[in-house]
Amino acid sequence: MAHPLRISLLTLFTLAAHLVAEVPKALPVDPSDITPDSGIKPVEPVQQAPESKPLPAGEVKLPEPENNPRSDTPDIDHLPTGEDAVRLQIFLDQQLFGPGVIDGKPGRFTVLAVNAWNEANGHPQNDLTAALAAARKAVPSPFATAIVPEVATQWVNTKLPYKRSQQAGAKRMSYRSYGEFMSERYHTDVEFLVEINGSSTVYGLAPRKALIVPNVKPFQVENLTGARYETEPLLANRHVVVDTKVNQARIYENTPTALVVGDDPDGPVQVRANRSLIAAFPITPGQERFIKYGLWEMRNAVQLPVWRYDQSLLDGKGRSKNAINIPPGPNSPVGVIWMGLSVSGIGIHGTSSPQTIGRSRSAGCIRMANWDAMRMPDLVRPGASVEIR
Repeated sequence: MAHPLRISLLTLFTLAAHLVAEVPKALPVDPSDITPDSGIKPVEPVQQAPESKPLPAGEVKLPEPENNPRSDTPDIDHLPTGEDAVRLQIFLDQQLFGPGVIDGKPGRFTVLAVNAWNEANGHPQNDLTAALAAARKAVPSPFATAIVPEVATQWVNTKLPYKRSQQAGAKRMSYRSYGEFMSERYHTDVEFLVEINGSSTVYGLAPRKALIVPNVKPFQVENLTGARYETEPLLANRHVVVDTKVNQARIYENTPTALVVGDDPDGPVQVRANRSLIAAFPITPGQERFIKYGLWEMRNAVQLPVWRYDQSLLDGKGRSKNAINIPPGPNSPVGVIWMGLSVSGIGIHGTSSPQTIGRSRSAGCIRMANWDAMRMPDLVRPGASVEIR
């Protein structure tokens, strides 16, 4: 019979070993490494009764566009205004050539989206004729009346802290208002919702209340499960080009090919459709000192990532022991999805501020609006090549 003291010591050693095994490793940079694997796989969206109803054309009165000397809108003839501007943005958005925030004010990202769509369909660059004609046919009703769904109560927290140290204790990085919930749901911003609804309507929103929104397929945050995406051969063979000069990410079936063809180098330029180009979205690249130019591989993709906040790392001083974990949610700095690359700590992810996409630098990664970022797993999967240039 074993001595009682010997049994106690053995038990203590076993317990200590178990506790050591349970202690988390030093927090890594890649959020996918610290996001628990729930084992839940991507699910099909729940079929629900339509929450929006298209409005007749001309019913919504848009404010007159203001001249802004600081606007980044390219100098292009016949840039649409009013409902046509919203139609064009909605058309591009639904065709997977993202114009950024749908706000009836087509600027640089709308024109970049048109040019990408033109390239894929064999139309001249900086020519809006074909895209606008297609938009008028495809989007007869640019606005709809939407009802704030009951599920919004689970995703809105008006008391969400702003300090990172306090956010670490939150259950979820929720939306801070129903206006923010609805604006992201319909690919726009609160400012545009106020323009077409009035401030009292937007700031007085609650479940079951109605609101005028762009007539797009809604981004339904409630369908996110925290799932990790597995590789798929077709999607893993695709190629992503992240252009940090124009702030756009393009997705190709394979490596991009030449578009200009012709036997006579001095003759007229012939443009052919680039059927390899299947989507394009506006992005915000990292700060110049953090950008990792080159050809990388997408290693993982996970919904609702936990984000490791380390101010020392963000300041360029290396990792510290003072890092904290920020819970997942649409107001997380990495948004609702993380797609990690083969270079340490760099990934493509969502954002808490879609209105700043392309207009402010991130710490080091590639930011996209949440509604655009969540389309990526339907286009590319782990194993795909990502070129940052």
